[in-house]
Amino acid sequence: MAGGIGSRFWPLSRTSMPKQFLDILGTGKTLLQQTVERFLKICPKENIFIVSNLEYGDIIKEQLSDFTDFQIMLEPMRKNTAPCIAYANYRIKQVNPSANIIVAPSDHLILDEREFIRVINQGLNFAGSTDALLTLGIKPSRPETGYGYIQGIKGIVDKNVPDLMKVKTFTEKPDYEMAKVFLRSGDFYWNSGIFMWSLKAIEQSFDQHLEEMAALFNDLETGLAPGREAEIIHSVYSESRNISIDYGIMEKADNVFVLTADFGWSDLGTWSSLYDHLDLDKKGNAISGDMIMSYDSEGCIVNASDGKLVVIQGLKDYIVVDSGKVLLICKKSEEQSIKQIVNDLKVQTGEEFV
Repeated sequence: MAGGIGSRFWPLSRTSMPKQFLDILGTGKTLLQQTVERFLKICPKENIFIVSNLEYGDIIKEQLSDFTDFQIMLEPMRKNTAPCIAYANYRIKQVNPSANIIVAPSDHLILDEREFIRVINQGLNFAGSTDALLTLGIKPSRPETGYGYIQGIKGIVDKNVPDLMKVKTFTEKPDYEMAKVFLRSGDFYWNSGIFMWSLKAIEQSFDQHLEEMAALFNDLETGLAPGREAEIIHSVYSESRNISIDYGIMEKADNVFVLTADFGWSDLGTWSSLYDHLDLDKKGNAISGDMIMSYDSEGCIVNASDGKLVVIQGLKDYIVVDSGKVLLICKKSEEQSIKQIVNDLKVQTGEEFV
């Protein structure tokens, strides 16, 4: 899934170039390219499909130049993750009606790829042999308020998969006090947004829980002749609900399981989460740019293009980002306000700065 706009990473991540298409970790590869390379160790390239927004087609084709048009699926409008997954289901069905599927965001960080691959293969073996809907839960290391949580029911589900549990509840992002309760209980895991299931199981779930959406995508299946897909998919998306797979199916179904894991995961959803994975100077500043000068400043994230002189003095725990026509200066502790700032800008200035 590569269609998000990454508004919490504004102003580096913009509607025209979201974070999945950026090299925000300084590795020489974008997050999308890193995600594809990771999954090439699990399945062949021809089995990887990218679902994104129509406006990002050229960017994806440039960054994944050896992918075919058939593998790059472009949504005409943003309707959240349920339509995205339904669209992918019907494309995959053309290739292999018996497929087992991994659904993964394109903008996550995985530090321990060997463990990630082991967990994915273990999950696929389970999901492929049952009608289960499987999600990956990350063992929490702190009372994080930026993630959703999954509560599992302890007990043996499969003796070959000791870290597998039936899901009891999904919980949206908690406040700090509740997050501390979740951490102490030992029953809650971060919701990674990574799913595994058989095509048969997820189609049955759409038929049961999102019946109207399933019917719309049945129309797509009958009209996939060359030249007709764009027309039909536009009609389907126009009528589809705007709903996540979590709300639409996972929180309703009774065959949902969580495989808990610890492979150095982050959804890189905020500047602070990125800070945790960047090289720091002696004062704990994460500096990106070749002409940044820091005086009496500590714990800051400073990001500017090469050749742009940036001087900061006396700042502690600030985010400073210079990108194009936009300069952001924000306390790290207040970065949750960035999303609201972006929404305000849309109202006050239109799309120019977002």
